[in-house]
Amino acid sequence: MKKSISLVIVLVLALSLFAGCSKKEDGKVTIGIAQFAEHGSLDNCREGFLAGLAEEGFVEKENLTVLYENAQANGGTANQISTNFIAKKADLIAAIATPMAQSAYGAAKKANTPVIFTAVTDPILAELAKEDGTPVGEITGTSDKLPVEQQLEMIRSILPEAKKIGILYSTSEVNSISAIKEYKEKAADYGFEIIESGISAPADIPLATDNLLGKVDCLTNLTDNTVVSSLPTILNKAGKKGIPVFGSEIEQVKIGCLAAMGLNYYELGVKTGKMAAKILKGESKASDMNFEVFKEASFYGNTSVAENLGITLPQDLISSAAEMFSTIAE
Repeated sequence: MKKSISLVIVLVLALSLFAGCSKKEDGKVTIGIAQFAEHGSLDNCREGFLAGLAEEGFVEKENLTVLYENAQANGGTANQISTNFIAKKADLIAAIATPMAQSAYGAAKKANTPVIFTAVTDPILAELAKEDGTPVGEITGTSDKLPVEQQLEMIRSILPEAKKIGILYSTSEVNSISAIKEYKEKAADYGFEIIESGISAPADIPLATDNLLGKVDCLTNLTDNTVVSSLPTILNKAGKKGIPVFGSEIEQVKIGCLAAMGLNYYELGVKTGKMAAKILKGESKASDMNFEVFKEASFYGNTSVAENLGITLPQDLISSAAEMFSTIAE
């Protein structure tokens, strides 16, 4: 009799464990989308990601439950979001931007939950991939590596007399440190010197901007989340001094940067969503997929900004533009 009771208890426990680990009976999957900061390029990534999933058959409110949280550029909040998604047993975490991807993977690896990242400039430096590009675990995604040489060539074409380019960056974002290094390595080939200014918090940006503007001929932005979140402040200060600011993607040009050789973050998100779909369908594991670098950079320009600065954009750039803007969005 005791053996029978013991056997029943074992079976009940086994069934409970199985039920806790299996997918929901309605066939839906749950994903957590963790976004590090709130600004146009990352928002576009998120929208593109959901569109990419939809193209592959995962549609929100039909067979897909989406949990969404934004860390508002706060590392502590990012960690809380990641831990929360694991507690809610998300089938996959989509992490948007480097700090969020690092946080998500740190929380997810113990639970063996797959993570897919996007808008990560240097996955290897961020320790999300090995030197050969293979994943460090159940994590993969897409890189938004900046087209630095194309950006420098564009700036030289627009500002033939410029000598010094200023760059603001967050010292806590490894993606920015990687980009700064590449800018310094290649700037001299185009007759430029890079003057950088590191900040540790958004509150540092006004003073750092004032100091930097007195030393340079123009500014160029990275995909630094802390800096981009404060871009209106930077643009306002630079505009008063008549100093052009170059962006790194379309949304920055919309709101007042003069021009950019930038990426389309919506399409970056679409590519990432399709990669995530392979994982959700069981066609591939994240650990079997190398990260992909999105290389399709295009020219974007703002003629209203150019007019305010008294600058004429070269016709060859205008002719090749993916999109031109004649107003400054608020």
